[in-house]
Amino acid sequence: MGMLGLRTRQLRTLLANYKGVNICIADCTRWKSDTPQVYGIAKAKCFQHTSLWKVSKYSPWSWTCSLCINQRSGFGERNARHFVTESGTVRVRFAPSPTGFLHLGGLRTALYNYIFAKKHRGRSILRLEDTDQSRLVAGAAEKIEDMLEWVGIPPDESPRRGGPCGPYQQSQRLQLYQEAAQELVDRGHAYLCFCTAQRLELLKKEALRNKETPRYDNRCRYLTKQQVEDKLAKGLSHVIRFKLVEGAEPFEDMVYGWNKHEVASVEGDPVIIKADGFPTYHLANVVDDHFMEISHVLRGTEWLVSTSKHLLLYKALGWKPPQFGHLPLLLNKDGSKLSKRQGDIFIEQFAKSGHLPEALLDIITNCGSGFAENRMGRKLEELIAEFDVSRIITHSSLLDLTKLPEFNRIHLAQQLEDDIKRQMVVQQLQSHVEEIYHGKLLDHDVLRKEYVENVLLLRKGHINFLKDLVSPSYSYLWVRPSVSRKELQKLSSELDKIGGLVLGLLQSQNIAMPTDVLNKELKNLQEQVKETKYSTMMKLLRLALSGQEQGPSVAEMMISLGPKEVCARIETVLKR
Repeated sequence: MGMLGLRTRQLRTLLANYKGVNICIADCTRWKSDTPQVYGIAKAKCFQHTSLWKVSKYSPWSWTCSLCINQRSGFGERNARHFVTESGTVRVRFAPSPTGFLHLGGLRTALYNYIFAKKHRGRSILRLEDTDQSRLVAGAAEKIEDMLEWVGIPPDESPRRGGPCGPYQQSQRLQLYQEAAQELVDRGHAYLCFCTAQRLELLKKEALRNKETPRYDNRCRYLTKQQVEDKLAKGLSHVIRFKLVEGAEPFEDMVYGWNKHEVASVEGDPVIIKADGFPTYHLANVVDDHFMEISHVLRGTEWLVSTSKHLLLYKALGWKPPQFGHLPLLLNKDGSKLSKRQGDIFIEQFAKSGHLPEALLDIITNCGSGFAENRMGRKLEELIAEFDVSRIITHSSLLDLTKLPEFNRIHLAQQLEDDIKRQMVVQQLQSHVEEIYHGKLLDHDVLRKEYVENVLLLRKGHINFLKDLVSPSYSYLWVRPSVSRKELQKLSSELDKIGGLVLGLLQSQNIAMPTDVLNKELKNLQEQVKETKYSTMMKLLRLALSGQEQGPSVAEMMISLGPKEVCARIETVLKR
């Protein structure tokens, strides 16, 4: 292989593995020249360690020197210094706007923040960005926190729980933003802008007419002090804009690697305080992340291009910025964007329809990245243990919600395997049965814990949702069917003999038979009748026991109902 040259901004997160030995990143993404010379399969000059070193695998955007191999705690994990603040605590935040209810895209962002914090023994914060007062939805703020608690990822600090860095709603922190904006003005990094909405609209139309991207022309940046005082004396409405400057510094994103956006060359100076006194996102998130001591910001990739702008704000205020990581989009299976207008993506709707929170957490991580492997059935503690932010890829994740019932089936089965959780599921099913079949329950023995638990264990792995067991297909478990003798005789003229044989089998057994043994016994019984095939005999028994032509095996039905109830149903049919 010939000599290769790579630009500095392409040299990003480590992806090298030297003969299975764990490798670290240290500071080896800083290189001695803009185009370091790389020889053979993977050799380069490292800024920190000046010798040439070789690794066996590489990605063209991911280089390191092998001297750093022994400094790393685990493949895919950055050096620990990247994950702690000066106080030694990882602090992340999920900062939704209560202009709508929590949906799957927001849940994915909240979950990645939560498991990142717990992975590093840190704290997760819920902050409500409610500065856009005109778009607030009544009750959304409370519901967002309700749903985070329901899915099992409650914040450590929030509007409801409080905390040392509150309040946790931006509308209650306006004084902080005003003070920060005034400080920027005093330092010469921001200015008052008196341009009217009409003038800004004309600028936009002119740019579009010229096929240019609309941007503010920074006109008010050049007002003299006297001009500003005169306009203020007239009581003219104004906003505060931040001065963008050339020379944005590159930053290393935890997901996208080295990035740099010269925002000053493509954008006008952004508004940081609106005319109503409320801040825009750009100022508010910087101020809040600083005062809430946020160490890492994991947010959607739509904010990646704005990060250079935010870093300019940090620099102007003299504050140390957090580490940034931008999560790729979560899209529908067809590649379209998740939309709040889709009624089936809101977490509250999933909760009402019987989905398990564990299934939702599993599917939104399974379709994405951040783990060594994708597998179904991961529990929250496993998500925390296996999460690795450096394994998040930049490709958008496609969410196939048609697979959600399968995820739900797996997690429901896991709950039934846990003694404590199984008792909770038993209670839930008892409540469902009482609610659905209350007026039809002639025998309340079907609500006994032992009976309900037996039903659940027999159907484990066969049902996707708990509510399936109270659907018409499983009504036979809770109410006796109304089947006439005449209906059964249409299937076989040997009804009485078949019924007698089954009654004799059950009454002769002192202990419950497992399903496979009962199946064999039923086949033996069929050999004692002359004209009825085994399949017809099973059809007859299924109809007698459940009133249905399809469903679980007859043996499983009999075990679910128990010998006493099976005998009672057969005797009832024979007497009709």
